[in-house]
This record gives sequence, C-alpha cells and structure tokens, in this order.
Amino acid sequence: MNLFITHALRFIIFLLAQVLVLNQIEIGLGIQLIIYPLFILLLPVELKTIPLMLIAFVFGLFIDAFSNTYGLHTSALLIFAYMRPLVFKLFAPRDGYDILLETNVFNMGYRWYFKTFGILLLLHHFWFFMFEMFKLNELVFVIQKTFISVPLSIFLCLFLQYLFIKKTDQP
Repeated sequence: MNLFITHALRFIIFLLAQVLVLNQIEIGLGIQLIIYPLFILLLPVELKTIPLMLIAFVFGLFIDAFSNTYGLHTSALLIFAYMRPLVFKLFAPRDGYDILLETNVFNMGYRWYFKTFGILLLLHHFWFFMFEMFKLNELVFVIQKTFISVPLSIFLCLFLQYLFIKKTDQP
C-alpha cells in the first residue's frame, strides 16, 4: 500500500480512536490513555524536524478541535515531534536506521521501543499534564498522573501494534 495512504489512514484512525473512545474513558487517579503520539513515532525516520513538527501541529489541532482543549494536545505533540530526532539519535542502532523499515516494535525491538517511546511519551505526558493543571503547587499530582498514565499508554500502543501492524521479515 502506498506510504502516504497508510499514514493518512493512521491519521484518521488515531484521531477517531483518541477523541471518540479514549477521551471518553475515565479510569480515575487522573489517568488518561493517550495513543496519538504513536502516529508521530511511526512516521519515517528520514523526516526532518520542521516537516515532522508541521504534521504534529496539524494532528494536534485536529485532536484539540474535537476535544475542546485549546492547544493542549498540540503543544504536547509538538514537544514530542521536536524531541523525536534527538531521542532517535541517542538510541540509534550501530549501523544507523534503515530508512526502508518503519520504527515499530517489530523492526526496532522491545529495548529500543521502551527506551525511545518511553522517554518521548514521558516528556509528552509531563508537558500535557503540567499545562493542563497550570499550577506549580500541583507538581506532585502532575508527576503522579504522568508516571501512572505513561506505562498504560505505552502498553496500549504496544497492543495496538500487535493488532494492526504486520511483522515484516528482516533479511
């Protein structure tokens, strides 16, 4: 399938899943299941920072428009997109990234996935919850929400990859 069509379908699916399903679930303890950063993670590695941030901006605006959050998702997703090349460089394979392979858990491995996506999602969630509360005296609650929501979101994204991404055979 054409790469553009694949990412366009993912855009729509992640958007609808986040705003119609996950934003409606209230677990308690301030936990929020957030899967839309996986869309940015799965974009091609060779994508430069500015186009990546433009895609994140548009995607975040759509989520904010449907969620009535006035830029909260957009700003957190921009942080995710800005930090992605830096974190990718930090955990790059010895021979570099294969631009033909997608950066999913099957192609990159569990260690890479949990380190890179974990760090990026931690930054995203901390930014998101900090600006959602917008009070420094609520920092402990922000940290609690972050450290409870991040592992749940990581495992939900892992589960989604197992459901919807085909494992490719590597040479």
